[in-house]
Amino acid sequence: MTIPLRPVSAVNALADALRRRVLSGEMAPGTALPEQELSAQYGVARPTVREALAVLVHEGLLKRERHRSAQVAEVTVADLEDLMFVRRPLEDLMATALAGRRVKEADDALSRMAALPGDAPWSDVVAEHMALHEALIVAVGSPRLERLYSTLAAETRLGLVRLRSVYADRDVLVAEHEELLDTIGRGPVESARRAVAAHLDHGWGEP
Repeated sequence: MTIPLRPVSAVNALADALRRRVLSGEMAPGTALPEQELSAQYGVARPTVREALAVLVHEGLLKRERHRSAQVAEVTVADLEDLMFVRRPLEDLMATALAGRRVKEADDALSRMAALPGDAPWSDVVAEHMALHEALIVAVGSPRLERLYSTLAAETRLGLVRLRSVYADRDVLVAEHEELLDTIGRGPVESARRAVAAHLDHGWGEP
């Protein structure tokens, strides 16, 4: 009896390709992703497309209603303001716990962000931006804080797509995060908390 294997590598490759397009802003919120069109465009079978889309739906980057094509999830400015309402106390806990410490993984993410070529897709910036903030949260050593923060990841990444217009000069984004890590690393606690609060107090570009 032959047991068919799932084309995991093809599914992951397609999910990666679509994820990059979403996080680079190439696929705007609300963009439909018909299975048949993606199958023809990428030269893969529809079951592979279906599984790749399911991965991104699970991540929160796409949404799907019954009998309709998957769509790029839309996060409104009101959604993002509520997101920050929840993120602020979580990152305040992080600042309190890490004041006076350097976090190597966060420094490494910043170095990778700074080293990205000028023509790198915005999705690469999003990835390193997320890696930096997640490294700070993980460094606290609280599994519950980490789990709470992870539930906000999809909306945070979609929000970061908007920042492409805010940070047309990528060096400004790098400099802001360098100052943030330096301030947390120096401490004391109140300075770290103020720096984190100020860092999270920004606009989201055009609605």
